[in-house]
Amino acid sequence: MKSSEMSIGELAERFGLAAHVLRHWESVGLLTPGRRVNGRRRYTEEHVYRVAVIVRAKDAGLSLERIGRLLAARDREGRRELLAGHLADLDRRIAEAQASRAMVEHAMGCPEEDFLRCPTMRSMIGVLI
Repeated sequence: MKSSEMSIGELAERFGLAAHVLRHWESVGLLTPGRRVNGRRRYTEEHVYRVAVIVRAKDAGLSLERIGRLLAARDREGRRELLAGHLADLDRRIAEAQASRAMVEHAMGCPEEDFLRCPTMRSMIGVLI
């Protein structure tokens, strides 16, 4: 066994994950162990990078299905097309979060006794209706 190889537990621990998460990713085709030693999965540094990409992609809101398509894309254009769609989703979610933050900020300092009767708040809510 090479010293650079690691067990499923060691790989999972590097990312603060449970080993069953990596097993699930294997079951959906996102991850494949480099080899097995005495029936146990062994992973290399290449797997560390792959898991890092999966973790970051999940943090960015990509579904496992989309991550699988991203990792399976055979060319740059295919990846760009997939990521462009996700970038548009992220931009929309960021805009929604900023609007929500503005509403919370206004509600915290609203001069009206009942902020739901406040014309500014009603205007902010109006875009949602």
